[in-house]
Amino acid sequence: MALLVFLGLAAAVGLWLVGVYNGLVTLRQRCRQAFSDISVQLKQRHDLVPNLVETVKGYATHERTTLEDVIRARNAAVAAAGPEAKGAAEGALTGALSRLIALSEAYPDLKANQNFQQLQSELADIENKISAARRFLNNTVAEYNATREGFPGFLIAQRLGFAPEAYFNLEPAEQKAIEAAPKVQF
Repeated sequence: MALLVFLGLAAAVGLWLVGVYNGLVTLRQRCRQAFSDISVQLKQRHDLVPNLVETVKGYATHERTTLEDVIRARNAAVAAAGPEAKGAAEGALTGALSRLIALSEAYPDLKANQNFQQLQSELADIENKISAARRFLNNTVAEYNATREGFPGFLIAQRLGFAPEAYFNLEPAEQKAIEAAPKVQF
């Protein structure tokens, strides 16, 4: 009888461990999927930037510095790896893009250009999708990290290689740059 109770208890503990493990695996996969979703949106954004720059070049030829800043920021964003690096690079790209979009105010012909308007609309749509994907990723990371660090997850997470996931955040300086009104100087 004692053997049956022991076997029943061992089976219950085993099932509990399997449940906790499978829950952590599911959350980790959801984090990875959310980061991949952001990567897809960022790729679309990166593909759109050269078209936007080329459209502006025709109207704002003496704004070379702004255009070069956008291209440099785009290339850095494409090369960035990991949530922290991507967050920082994307913050710089967002700031550069806002300065580029501000140029349209100084060039009425550019502002009226249908191609520019379409690209600007696509960019705004992609920015909204990126924001939603970032929120989803950060919520998923919070859920995963809380499960990993809470009871009973902490009992097995570290031993089985469940490392904490990183949030997709912007650096404070880049967040201020994004929130600041763009300045157009001639």
